[in-house]
Amino acid sequence: MKDAKTMAFANAYGVLAALENLCEIDEEAKEICSKIKKPVALCFDVKNGPCITLEFSTQGCKFIEGDKTCTCKMSFGSPEKFNNLIDNSKPGRPSKNPAQVLKFLLGPFTKLTNILEKYLRASKEDLKNKVFFERSTILTMYVIGGAICAVGNNDKISKLSASAIVDGDILMGIKDKVHVTVHCKNHHLTLTKDACKKPRAIMEFNSIELANKLFNGEASAIAELCAGNIYMSGMMNMVDNINRILDRVAVYLA
Repeated sequence: MKDAKTMAFANAYGVLAALENLCEIDEEAKEICSKIKKPVALCFDVKNGPCITLEFSTQGCKFIEGDKTCTCKMSFGSPEKFNNLIDNSKPGRPSKNPAQVLKFLLGPFTKLTNILEKYLRASKEDLKNKVFFERSTILTMYVIGGAICAVGNNDKISKLSASAIVDGDILMGIKDKVHVTVHCKNHHLTLTKDACKKPRAIMEFNSIELANKLFNGEASAIAELCAGNIYMSGMMNMVDNINRILDRVAVYLA
């Protein structure tokens, strides 16, 4: 079963946070940002849920926790209502600078999220394009990284797994393509979207093709591990518990 609060955190820290990466790698997204005349910092404030800000400018997008830098804000009365924004494009209540919220939400924000959705819910036809395939897989890796932390910190089942992870860094990624680092401190998980220098554990897929198959449920992680296509090293207890959380992530992101 899915918990609405956990889903809201996964949507915020996984899906929406990937907009900053989309604006780095997609030409259409870059073009949309280049036309932003005045920087906009749009906050999504969810009661009993996440509070995040997305800072948009001609330089792209930056994901920030909290609302200190926001120029406009959209509030949601519950995690369920925020999830409706992601699932059904139902906006919340503009609670700071409403004119800017509505103008930006109906313009650049919607255009960017539509592009992101195309990558994350890619059709088989789109995936035939090599560049699209690679970008789709990389963006999915970033979403999964953020979702691991969101689910590990909030989902009741996954919190048991997080409680067994010792302090340190877990490096995850796709060889020669993209890496993220899950940091564990007092059993709380956070993410940075790059490789750490001294991980206590590593889990790396040997190709972007393999990663895509695993993300889409078209390959068996156990079979690929036995075949030597998934590299693991360091504290296996950390990797094992991250994999347990990943199983729950798959439920939330399905």
